[in-house]
Amino acid sequence: MKNEQVIMNRKKGVRRYGVIALLFIIHYALFIPVSAAQDSARVFSFNDFADLILKNHPIVRQAALLNDEARQEVLQARGAFDPKIASGFDRKQFGGLAYYNNWANELKVPVWSAGADLKLTYDRFTGPFTAPVYRTSNEGLAGIALTVPVGQGMLIDARRSTLQQAQQMVNIADAERVKQINKVWFSAAKDYWEWYLAFQQVELIRGGYDLADTRFRALKRRAEIGDAAAIDSVEAKITVQDRQVQLPEAVVALQNMRLILSTYLWNSESQPLELPERAVPQAAYLAPIDEATVERLIIRANEQHPELLKLDAKLRQLAIEERFRRELLKPQVNLTAGLLSQPPVFFPEVPTKYNFGLDNHKIGIDFVFPLFLRKERGKLQQVQIKSQQTGLERRQVNRDVSNGVSAAYNELRALAGQITVQEQAVVNQQQLLRAEQQKFELGESTLFLVNSRETKLIDMQVKLESLKSKYQKAVAGLYYAAGTTS
Repeated sequence: MKNEQVIMNRKKGVRRYGVIALLFIIHYALFIPVSAAQDSARVFSFNDFADLILKNHPIVRQAALLNDEARQEVLQARGAFDPKIASGFDRKQFGGLAYYNNWANELKVPVWSAGADLKLTYDRFTGPFTAPVYRTSNEGLAGIALTVPVGQGMLIDARRSTLQQAQQMVNIADAERVKQINKVWFSAAKDYWEWYLAFQQVELIRGGYDLADTRFRALKRRAEIGDAAAIDSVEAKITVQDRQVQLPEAVVALQNMRLILSTYLWNSESQPLELPERAVPQAAYLAPIDEATVERLIIRANEQHPELLKLDAKLRQLAIEERFRRELLKPQVNLTAGLLSQPPVFFPEVPTKYNFGLDNHKIGIDFVFPLFLRKERGKLQQVQIKSQQTGLERRQVNRDVSNGVSAAYNELRALAGQITVQEQAVVNQQQLLRAEQQKFELGESTLFLVNSRETKLIDMQVKLESLKSKYQKAVAGLYYAAGTTS
């Protein structure tokens, strides 16, 4: 009798130990947040991640070069207004006779505002076979002349049109730079919160595996002393094995997401960086987005969205091109007037000076006008059609941008409501699991039901983290739809 009493006391002690241990483990797994496991790790916040990308990512740096490239286009267009100096020498001598000795020099200075050209010349054409109309004295002939368009080209010409359109290219390049940066930032934001979800899945599945393994060991011990049915230990073992299969899949998914996230990390010397092993994502927070913020984003998008800025710059380019094409419908009339003088010849006695006067001058007029203007009219109409197409495209893009911001906000509100419901569902499932565990310890339930409740809880927790991840990606999508990163 005494030995039987000792055995019974041992069984009761083991039972009490098993119940207390299981309740403690379940309490720890259900009420200690996953972020507590991050104490020994270093949180890599999304803001730090985004700052690193915006500073060092190659695509971001490449986008910055678009402005430099556009400015070089402007520099090339300004080259059409550079002063030019030209000189040519031609001489022929044959059979002891100097046929001609010609030397021509010119400095041409374009006048940007009027489309005119200022010329400074010095010519020295001598020799018996030089045409009399070009022949000069041995001292040569200096001149200063101005060519002014009074018809086509007076208001705008090809040089000014090219320069003004190149200046608009700077605005287009800047908008394209912002667009590319936003695209990289948005892609990085989605991948960051996918990394967050993969990390949370690993933590939840690992916690469920540890819990199932501890329960299996406890039940196995109880089955050995006859305090629990042996089939319960088999049921517990199956649960351990099932989660043992799920865990490596989740770990591989996390490792792959770490690799994907590493592709965004570069240092200031454009050398790739690796995501540290101890780095963990920040906790997902539900940043409140109200209607006032959405209205502000819509107004900002309508004014500063890169796609709209690009179309605005293209419309201004087309307006410049249309103005130039209208100018080509005018007749081409160029007036040239210049003053002539012999260069100074210095004698020891009396020095002389340049003598530019009205008596020594040279004037001319050029007139060109196509009779049908088919080429000019066709090109003008083509530019007008492109302008209409671009204007219609801008209207559509403007509406798409506004609707895109509103649609992103609607998605955010829906996800916020889903998260609230899911959080309540998780709490209720935790209560069901605790109740089922208590019933199991009292012999009124089965381990199958406990495992089912626990598996359902883990699935619901994973779904909750998935909704939080989607919410954060939707926040990024809202700002991306508005054409900004903040």
